[in-house]
Amino acid sequence: MTEQFPGAVLDILDVAGDRPVFEHGDREVSGAELLRMVRCVTNGLRRRGIGPGDGLALLLGVGPEAFAAIIAAHVVGARVVGVPPRLTARQQAHVLRDVDVLVTDRPDRPEAPPHDTRLVLALDELLSAADDGVRPRVSARPGDIARLLHTSGSTGLPKACAQTYAALTAGWALRPDDRPPAIRELALRLDRFLVFGTLASQVMMEYGLLALASGGTLVTADPPAFPDALVRHRATASVITVARLTKLVASQRESPVDLGGLRALMVSGSPLEPGRLREAAEVLGPVVFHGYGQTETGMISMAVPEDPPGSLGVPPVELEIRDASGQPVPRGVDGEVFVRTPSQGCGYWEEPALTSEVFTDGWVRTRDLGRLDTAGRLWLTGRVRDVVIINAQVHYAGPVERLLARHRSVAEAYVVAVPDDRTGEAVHAYVVPAAGQEVPDLGELRALVTADLGEACAPTRLTLIGEVPLTPAGKPDKRRLETGA
Repeated sequence: MTEQFPGAVLDILDVAGDRPVFEHGDREVSGAELLRMVRCVTNGLRRRGIGPGDGLALLLGVGPEAFAAIIAAHVVGARVVGVPPRLTARQQAHVLRDVDVLVTDRPDRPEAPPHDTRLVLALDELLSAADDGVRPRVSARPGDIARLLHTSGSTGLPKACAQTYAALTAGWALRPDDRPPAIRELALRLDRFLVFGTLASQVMMEYGLLALASGGTLVTADPPAFPDALVRHRATASVITVARLTKLVASQRESPVDLGGLRALMVSGSPLEPGRLREAAEVLGPVVFHGYGQTETGMISMAVPEDPPGSLGVPPVELEIRDASGQPVPRGVDGEVFVRTPSQGCGYWEEPALTSEVFTDGWVRTRDLGRLDTAGRLWLTGRVRDVVIINAQVHYAGPVERLLARHRSVAEAYVVAVPDDRTGEAVHAYVVPAAGQEVPDLGELRALVTADLGEACAPTRLTLIGEVPLTPAGKPDKRRLETGA
């Protein structure tokens, strides 16, 4: 029987031995030292009776001690909850429900409400536990929930996607023989992977594990100011949002620094317009890997630098494009994207109605619209619920946005619905002008959309913006565009 996660991580650290696997400030931490930390925290948790099925929350930073705590929590088989940063008190209380133990490395630990029996442990205390020098026994059971990954909720409260230990064990990062081609190519570039924020981030942790499994080193940066952090830490790779990539490209055009050692920037969180990708390639070289995935699925597909701008590469997972009736459609036809991945979640924690809506017959409904081209590459075309209803007809915002972004004067375009006395709703376009071009003209943009999608989809209003507002997760925040916040 295959040892469950994180057994492979323990093996990687053991093999690394004296090789540095973490750089944090002026410290170098070897594989042996990091493994010692894991042993200490594991022993500290077990001494307090924490084991399989227990809810354990982690309010931690991004250093090697935080990494050790995460791995140790999985060694004992706990149900691990990473507490995302920047939560309100109400959101944090929601995330911490059903949690037996909270481990934190912060002095401003949350105060327990009256009559709360939750155990709060300082990470330093756990690290001071005795080290027996013995490889920790992994107690994780395949069917147990390994972690709850929180994503935004429609009510403002994060919803928790549950992932079992079996799913976590099946992930590609720690299984070199099962990695798809894009991940194999990426793995060769992760010599010095810059990490920041929190390792509670699904993306940050999984790329970090891939780097370690590929013989790389995790290098921390806080704050992650680009390009300075890339230069200062001699990073070969990091995760980057579309907004941060745009700023990095602009900075390099205006005041270039030496990024000759940079080999991979993994864009995640939101679609990357083809024009932005081409500009990034011109300025930074062939370093952009555009990933597509969801909290519920893990990685679905990844475009390597050689893929056509706008595509997301050939998905290495089971994927179907389905019409409104749930039937698969031919290549070249748009529809909703359904997937099955090795490490997908099993549902939402204590939300059966939402689980049944998204997790159907072993498939995950992404609620994204897309198509497969004749070569099998995936192209996203919008969101199922991102629509404008014009004269009682549903029109998706995605195709309008992509068409507007092709105009020479437009760098980015975002479409929202606005009330209209004549048609019920109409298209309001928010546009980031392209550098060095004339100001976008509403008449030209209307003509462009009308010629391809029809007059109903043409924007009736145009607002020029310097940059799109972002959600805490780094995705375009259309609600703030609509409200003017």
